Amino acid sequence: MAPHSILSFRERTREARNWLVVDFGFLGDSVQLVPTLWELKRHLPGAQLHVLTTRVGGEVLRMAPCVDRVWDLELMPDRRTWREQFRVLRDLRRQAFDAAITFSGSDRTLFWTWFSAARERAAHTWGKPHLWAGWMIPDIVPQQDPDLPIARQRLRVLASLGFSAGPLRYDLDPGEASRQHASTLVPEGAAHLSINAAKPLKEWPLEHSIQLAQQLLKHWPRLHLVASASSRERERERLQRLERAVHNPRLRCLPADLGIADLAAVLRRCRIHIGPDSGVMNLATAMGVPTISFFRDQPGYKSWLPCGDQDHAFVGNCHCVDHRDAPCLASARAECLAAITPDMAFRVIQSRLPPP
Repeated sequence: MAPHSILSFRERTREARNWLVVDFGFLGDSVQLVPTLWELKRHLPGAQLHVLTTRVGGEVLRMAPCVDRVWDLELMPDRRTWREQFRVLRDLRRQAFDAAITFSGSDRTLFWTWFSAARERAAHTWGKPHLWAGWMIPDIVPQQDPDLPIARQRLRVLASLGFSAGPLRYDLDPGEASRQHASTLVPEGAAHLSINAAKPLKEWPLEHSIQLAQQLLKHWPRLHLVASASSRERERERLQRLERAVHNPRLRCLPADLGIADLAAVLRRCRIHIGPDSGVMNLATAMGVPTISFFRDQPGYKSWLPCGDQDHAFVGNCHCVDHRDAPCLASARAECLAAITPDMAFRVIQSRLPPP
């Protein structure tokens, strides 16, 4: 059969009524997938839109009204089982999907898109795809501009497939139960402080966060701070160190078992978010919260920069770029981020918040 243009994908799927998106991202990736899902739903008002994702991704995407069904899969090596993987695969194939798309291009998502047995399949790949990718996925969209915001890259993938793309839309709804819970945890107008990231070298030094928290509480006598961390032991230990050092009743540390919907509801009550490049930062931007963030100028960082007028990103001049053994690895401390002082962050925050 002669190859067809990826631009004809839209025409070939115009009557499709059962769609699957495969994306095994975690918090930040899942948040930045949402605008693309809204665009798909806008073009497919009568279709069912399913998403296969991770456990954390499932928590995010259940807040997106454009998604009709979320299939979440355990990917952690110490918790996943072949039985669960087979069950999900079997149930997916029973859905008889008309079309499936993956935007991440990883081998895992390519295989699951193929396993879905959808009649039409498309994928966005990073770099040169494997030879077998074209056999499994007939419509391959090449890599997009890596400096574009990640959500914009995915919308461009849709455009390459023949869909028009509109403005970014998140519209996540945590639900009434989460809103009520958040109201018991944090007062309206608090500042959210995030101190952890997926990797230690992406984190602003803890002593900087402590000093900044003390400055904020001193300058704004009525301001409340709320700090969060996942249930991981290292992150909880850092949060406890922050709490002990600041030692102020206007600092509230959130519980370890807080769900993503509850965290989203907490963020919506906040007037500003402060923290490193992380999934929580992406969630804050999706909830419409102004952000102050800290980035290293590593390859690809621009795609994750918050791009709203209300956002400000500090970017550290990273000397670890192109080093086989990054100098900062031994100390697990990014010196480029340490060079961004609490006073620098305080001055930007002062320009964003009303006078005390």
